[in-house]
Amino acid sequence: MTDLNEAINNLSNDDVKVRKEAIESLVGVTDEEAIEPLIKATTDESAQVRFKAAEILGSMGDVAVDKLIEEFENADGKDKRFLAFALKETEDEKVIPYFVDACEDEDFGVRKVAVRSLGELQAESELDTIAKCLEDEDWGVKLAAIQALGDIATDDAIDLIKKARKAEEDKDFKKSCNKAIKKAQKRQKAKASGESVVKLIPMSTLKEMEKTNVQKAIKEYERYVETKQPKDAPYKRLCVLYRKANDYDNEVRVIETAIEVFDGTKKVDYFKKRLAKLK
Repeated sequence: MTDLNEAINNLSNDDVKVRKEAIESLVGVTDEEAIEPLIKATTDESAQVRFKAAEILGSMGDVAVDKLIEEFENADGKDKRFLAFALKETEDEKVIPYFVDACEDEDFGVRKVAVRSLGELQAESELDTIAKCLEDEDWGVKLAAIQALGDIATDDAIDLIKKARKAEEDKDFKKSCNKAIKKAQKRQKAKASGESVVKLIPMSTLKEMEKTNVQKAIKEYERYVETKQPKDAPYKRLCVLYRKANDYDNEVRVIETAIEVFDGTKKVDYFKKRLAKLK
């Protein structure tokens, strides 16, 4: 607890180097007492500290989401941008109404994150809100709206992209629309064939992520497991990380899923042996 308290105190240090070291040492923390200091750190003068604080808060999930929502509603201007990023990272559907409201925020950066988040959170019922952002005065917000529609990938979403493409003369914007349509059509095809449309981060990136944000790495490895991907490496890495955290139940869950996925192949032997040792 001393290390945690020291790190929290160092977030207020006058030396930016000390604050950067403090925020790095808090990666993976889930203690509630770290939430308010981390929220304050999202307004730090250092972009590195602000971003990492938001990333940590987003990775904390349920324990932080209600406090993040409260702070997000009361924040203004640029201070609200990193809170928006943190809320997006929680992937909690309860944040959708707050992103809907934020699509009309005075700050273009907040509007941009908000509309992009509606797409990533698959807020299919909020197409009207996203469509309004296609008329935003800020170019970045308009592009974020196109990307959001591409993520949602319904027929109505694609129609909105096509309509926006037709109304805009800028060639780069039209290219972005074409890219979003292709992505949406690919998602539709995957859904129709029963394939996963979850965005998976490459294993090489996840292994590096383990060094800087193990909590987020676990979250991303879990996507491989949840969608029962036919690669054994993510299951093995996830087991190792849960083992290091002394999380027996989750390690067993991952192993049992792997045994189901790789049943009938040589890959299953590794997981059966590991499960036998655990039990």
